[in-house]
Amino acid sequence: MNAETKQNRAYHLEKFGGLDGLVNGAIAIPTPASGEVVVRVRASSLNFRDILILQGHYTAPVPSGTIPLSDGAGEVVAVGEGVTRFVTGDRVVNSFFPEWIDGPFTGKYSQYSYDVDGWLADYRVTPENALAHIPGSLSFEEAATLPCAAVTAWSAVKGVSAGDTVLTQGTGGVSLFAIQFAKALGARVIATTSSDEKSEQLKLLGVDEIINYKTHPAWSQQVRALTNGNGVNRIVEVGGPGTFQESVKAIAVGGQVSMVGVLAGLEGSVDFMSMFMSQARYQPIALGSRQDLEDLIAGIAAHGISPVIDSRFEFGDAKRAYEKLMTRDVFGKVVISH
Repeated sequence: MNAETKQNRAYHLEKFGGLDGLVNGAIAIPTPASGEVVVRVRASSLNFRDILILQGHYTAPVPSGTIPLSDGAGEVVAVGEGVTRFVTGDRVVNSFFPEWIDGPFTGKYSQYSYDVDGWLADYRVTPENALAHIPGSLSFEEAATLPCAAVTAWSAVKGVSAGDTVLTQGTGGVSLFAIQFAKALGARVIATTSSDEKSEQLKLLGVDEIINYKTHPAWSQQVRALTNGNGVNRIVEVGGPGTFQESVKAIAVGGQVSMVGVLAGLEGSVDFMSMFMSQARYQPIALGSRQDLEDLIAGIAAHGISPVIDSRFEFGDAKRAYEKLMTRDVFGKVVISH
């Protein structure tokens, strides 16, 4: 290691409720145990989950002192005994669940920035099996957007084929990745947004039809009109209870609603008969495995996809990055450069 290894800057969540609990300090540079590698983190990215954790609203309590952020990318600077997947100098990105390598989701995994320290630090030690190689086509900042949002989007559109119609909601990281993946698969994409400016950005990304959900709160009617009454084959449902009823009304018979998030709030109701008559699949999406991450990285490389980054912040300005995402006025991912 070179001279820059003398310091390991790291943020910790000392208390929850607001940004005053996010504290920047210095910790020891880790040493890898057997099967582990040390990563010099070059970039990390924020997700809505990180706001929930900061505010103390996550699904379960997070220990005080935890290093936040689930997404990071960098290069391997040290390897432990028995490591075979990486050598020093390799460019890597982490998988969201360190132990979920492949196969169906069991829920029995640790999570970064929850029960395992996250990536808002200069150096992180992690099992080699929790990492994937970064292709040369991606920068560290672009790669750092992948572990949560991109893998979720990849899982949400898996199985879509040419000729299908996919509906996405808003302009957050998951939705924009879903648009890019769906277009790469040959699908037609309809997107909802409340902003004319973002409508233009969505068109540049390849969206075929756009619905303003402020102008058309019952947007399922516009979906039906745009699909000859059939509805869409796949919906990437990021709103949760606040948008779910419209998704039920917009899905085609035999389609799939990929249930991703709760960005529109926890209040809402469901018309059971509409769900029943749709004969659709309502599939919760639990991100994905390391294999899913590796598959999407291969897909990104093959199709020349560039992750959409809304804004970049320096490590010392991490609180400003949080503030930016809190506004919800973003088009793509918020990234921190280390």
